[in-house]
Amino acid sequence: MNKIFRNNEKQKVSDTLRSSLPEITISIVVPVYNGGEAFRRCLISLAALQPPPMEIIVVADGDSDGSWQVAKQFGAQVIRLPITSGGPAYPRNIGALQAKGDYLFFVDADVCVHPDTLGRVAETFHNNPDLTALIGSYDDTPGEPNFLSQYKNLFHHYVHQKAQREASTFWGACGAIRRDIFLEIGGFDETYRRPSIEDIELGYRLKKTGHQIQLCKDIHVKHLKRWDICSMLKADFFYRAIPWTELILRDRRFTNDLNIRHSERLCVVLTYGLVGALLGAIWWGPLLAVAALIMVSLVIINAPLYRFFQKKRGFRFSLQSIPWHWLYYLYSGLAFAIGLARHVLYGGNRKESTMPALVPESFDINRTSGRQ
Repeated sequence: MNKIFRNNEKQKVSDTLRSSLPEITISIVVPVYNGGEAFRRCLISLAALQPPPMEIIVVADGDSDGSWQVAKQFGAQVIRLPITSGGPAYPRNIGALQAKGDYLFFVDADVCVHPDTLGRVAETFHNNPDLTALIGSYDDTPGEPNFLSQYKNLFHHYVHQKAQREASTFWGACGAIRRDIFLEIGGFDETYRRPSIEDIELGYRLKKTGHQIQLCKDIHVKHLKRWDICSMLKADFFYRAIPWTELILRDRRFTNDLNIRHSERLCVVLTYGLVGALLGAIWWGPLLAVAALIMVSLVIINAPLYRFFQKKRGFRFSLQSIPWHWLYYLYSGLAFAIGLARHVLYGGNRKESTMPALVPESFDINRTSGRQ
């Protein structure tokens, strides 16, 4: 009986999603650079979307592994850039200009969408006519089995699931936006020449101009990227934390959300206090008691996260995640210090969060980066 009820509920949801989509046309835009097997899996998942999108636009950013040919085989509209731009901002902007849908749904080449993802996107916009943009999150079943891939993606999932519904940032891996407004405010900032915070910066511009962004906790994609310590530290420290700090200081947007909640800032301070106490204990033993107290405090503050890890992957995984989580606090604090120093030394010289509108005449796909 329960099974029949669940099937009926699923059918009602499916019917609702199908009925909402004809009023909302959605173009999917996927930038790719040497996507490999992960990109093929991404395309398979896009082909299984129900209901299907208006179009799938793949922008091959100077790739050399034939990703564009694979996209053609799946029926995608392909735009080939002769030389890589170095980051996803420019290819996404090119795809947005080419798109015909009223809404743009940006998807990274290393994620798999769920079959109902697009329907949920359409339903959300249908039910919220004043909404400008929405973002989802990674699901809780990452594609790669190694510890760091599981840890990083589950951590991302947890942070998004606990975040505020009214978002202050955009997210390029799984984010949808009204096309007219995206073009009007200038799209992604192409001065970010590698995968960085171009999506966060777009979100800040949207909020600054009074637009609504919603975090939809039921819209998920599966991340297929394999993380190791080098790729994780490079992405988190150099490509995210430092430029995000500079952006926060420039726009003075210290929001109590996502990775920069008040509790997260406190944990950064506590982690540095822990390091100081442990080093100081070499000369004065009683500082070990202070270190122990700080460790207990960190565990208590982050107990919900560690319980989440235990529920999903077991006690051993949760225990193993703790030193990596505290390392995250250490390099986040260092990144903030570096970003603050750069802001002070260079006077926050990065341009203000306004950009000219995107228009086809300002682009040439034979250039390595877009606007002229």
